[in-house]
Amino acid sequence: LNRQQSDFRALMVKQLDGSELFRHDGFSLPHSVADFWRWAYSNLAANNLRGHLAEFLVASDLNVNQNVRVEWDDCDLHTESGIKVEVKSAAYLQTWNQSKHSVISFGVAPSRAYDNKINARKSEAARNSDVYVFCLLAHKDKSTLDPTDLNQWEFYVLPTETLNTKLKNQQTLSVGRLMSLKPGKCRYGEISRTIDEVLNAAKSSS
Repeated sequence: LNRQQSDFRALMVKQLDGSELFRHDGFSLPHSVADFWRWAYSNLAANNLRGHLAEFLVASDLNVNQNVRVEWDDCDLHTESGIKVEVKSAAYLQTWNQSKHSVISFGVAPSRAYDNKINARKSEAARNSDVYVFCLLAHKDKSTLDPTDLNQWEFYVLPTETLNTKLKNQQTLSVGRLMSLKPGKCRYGEISRTIDEVLNAAKSSS
């Protein structure tokens, strides 16, 4: 690569520990990255942040949370054995005032993956993973809702091929339809094993 090309390569991002200080005019400020995290990311039940939290929970169960989340990758996670994992989340409870529990629906639309070889998105939309993990924050009492309590979560695993066969280009998946597809249900600590079981079962039946 020449100098101009190398200046625009993807950033190499390392995990921060929160102690890093912001600086201004060469001086450190009394504000740390941890301060920013507390300010911006304390509401773990917020829709966008809950999605990132679900990815972290699955990544930690798969023991692939040592690096940082990649926003533009072709799938959410890669296991150590090379399995490509897509993570989706939903919850009955939201941070705003509600008159009833939310209707559970997961986004499953095919997407145009980013191709690092050509530095552009692929021309055709597809589901780019081997398996989907649907993470449901299933707790229904706002007074005791705690997304850090992993007993309040349920996890469902489906081979991507099942979605492609049964749903075609469908963009959303209701919880009822999900259950009709007979996903592997598990608790935290069992996701890695369940992914292997589901994919092995799908391979045996094909």
